[in-house]
Amino acid sequence: MKRRRLPLGDALDRGPAVTVLLDGTPVSAYAGETVATVLFAEGVIATRTTVGGSPRGVFCGMGVCFDCLVVVDGEPNTRACMTWVRNGMRISRQDGWGPAEPQ
Repeated sequence: MKRRRLPLGDALDRGPAVTVLLDGTPVSAYAGETVATVLFAEGVIATRTTVGGSPRGVFCGMGVCFDCLVVVDGEPNTRACMTWVRNGMRISRQDGWGPAEPQ
């Protein structure tokens, strides 16, 4: 996966750094970011697969389409684009109705 996070600088103001688990791997995030932002920053495009096995990702980015569903802290069907990160959050890509197998 290619990471895509913008470098910090005078023109970029971020919230405090937090650590979240993404598919079991600790990654850095910043307060004020959504789960979708963290996924993009870590190079994750497909947030889930449908029951039929088709990949899905962030489509509308505003909570309307429900394509960006992930599992957060064991709770499936959480919209990545509408969920703010917090320290210690466990994020897993979703496979059908539940967590995907670790990559």
